[in-house]
Amino acid sequence: MRIAAFRRAHFNAAHRLHCPDWSEEQNEAVFGLCSSPNYHGHNYELEVKVIGETDPQTGFLIDLKELKQIIYEEVERRFDHKNLNLDTEEFRNLNPTAENICYTIWQLLRKRLDDRLDLVVRLYETPRNYVEYPA
Repeated sequence: MRIAAFRRAHFNAAHRLHCPDWSEEQNEAVFGLCSSPNYHGHNYELEVKVIGETDPQTGFLIDLKELKQIIYEEVERRFDHKNLNLDTEEFRNLNPTAENICYTIWQLLRKRLDDRLDLVVRLYETPRNYVEYPA
């Protein structure tokens, strides 16, 4: 039986959208208030979707306790209450847009999951703005 299992999590983080090769005027024109040199923050909501065949013995697609722990270790512990630009290696040289954060989370989780499982990550930056990978 092919099925999907979901796990939600959240983290709070600050960031600045900024291209260092651009002038402050160009950054402001493209990123608006999000380019403030004093940063700004979001209460990110994360939805992780794992898809695949259930195990015939356990009936599980994945042990959700295990998925919870993986998300905690790879996402929450790494990004919660951090300045993404300053406090994380992942975004030291990568603009922390919602798109880049989502893809980075997907990469971190993908390496921890069994290859038989498909993975979709949805990241809400606000209740009305969210991104999903893969699309």
